[in-house]
Amino acid sequence: MLTASSREVRAKLTGLVTPEVLDDDGAAARHYAHAIWSCVTEPGDGVAGALIAECGVIAAVEAGLGSGGTTNAALEAGRRRWQARLSSVEDALDRARHVGARLLVPGNPDWPVRVDDLGVHAPRALWARGNVASLAGDSALALVGARAATGYGEHVTGELATHLSRRGATIVSGGAYGIDGMAHRATLAVDGVTVAVLAGGVDRPYPAGHADLLGRIARGPGVVVAEVPCGTPPTKWRFLQRNRLIAALSDATVVVEAGWRSGSLNTAGHAAALGRALGAVPGPVTSAASAGCHRLLREYDARCVTSADDASELLGAQSPAEPVTSGRTDDRTRVLDALSVRSPREPDDVARRAGFGIDEIRGLLAILELDGRARRGPEGWRRVTSPS
Repeated sequence: MLTASSREVRAKLTGLVTPEVLDDDGAAARHYAHAIWSCVTEPGDGVAGALIAECGVIAAVEAGLGSGGTTNAALEAGRRRWQARLSSVEDALDRARHVGARLLVPGNPDWPVRVDDLGVHAPRALWARGNVASLAGDSALALVGARAATGYGEHVTGELATHLSRRGATIVSGGAYGIDGMAHRATLAVDGVTVAVLAGGVDRPYPAGHADLLGRIARGPGVVVAEVPCGTPPTKWRFLQRNRLIAALSDATVVVEAGWRSGSLNTAGHAAALGRALGAVPGPVTSAASAGCHRLLREYDARCVTSADDASELLGAQSPAEPVTSGRTDDRTRVLDALSVRSPREPDDVARRAGFGIDEIRGLLAILELDGRARRGPEGWRRVTSPS
């Protein structure tokens, strides 16, 4: 597989997979192929997902990252952006080994089959620190909400997480400040199981102020998990893609507090699109921090959650709600994330960081320049903070 022998593959995976995988050449090759795809693609890359579904993960490596073979415009563009990241694979594996991360792939006994509902947009692999078995728990509930949470929101979150954890539910959230952090802390306080889903690599605690909290999760019965490899920084695009993973890992999602344009509505949209049950906690009508929850209740048929009993009912329900489109992003956001305000970057560097081919990135940069959000100089491209 891209010139690596069975012995070399086993060496690359040592410390990242179970001994049973290393003893099986076929399983080792499959794990390594998934790791490669995880390193060279952005989360949710449907072109890669379709190729893997058609060819199988090992054959897809040769078809997508080798030379020659049948092609089309989408696959050719994919090859250009994937091949630009091939050199990052070894570093990602080394970083994962250094922090004691586990590599999980579809078909692995600890693989959370819920995420397969994402179809061609499902993760190629998951990188985890902690008790990986907790990802496949029988009952999982996502508690999400605003970073700038109010005392009311944190109180309700703590109550829900505490009582649901005691009933055996796994609490899933995003590790952020505010509602997420309270969901994790309350679960840990009663020795419950909690899953923190990161937008960057599991070797890069984010936010930095939650490094201790994430460490406690990884050392306890829970797990810290990401679909991007170690060394990957969190960006706006990856946060939005991370939200779909939170929804997919859970049987139901409850939004505790959210502003009108909160990123938590993005998570709610993914939950609805997956047919997961969706709930929202009402708040004071005068509170901007609850405007998004009231919107979910009014416009998207979310269930009203006022107690742990209400949330428990969701775990056995399916939601007919339509996806919430607010908060979705596009390719331009990924390019802006790859640009710096201070340091000029060449198009090939921007393409590598954003996960695009060089031809795609030139077109997107040109559009951003017309919008006044990017500026080209003699040394490269910069992001413009305030369009003029």
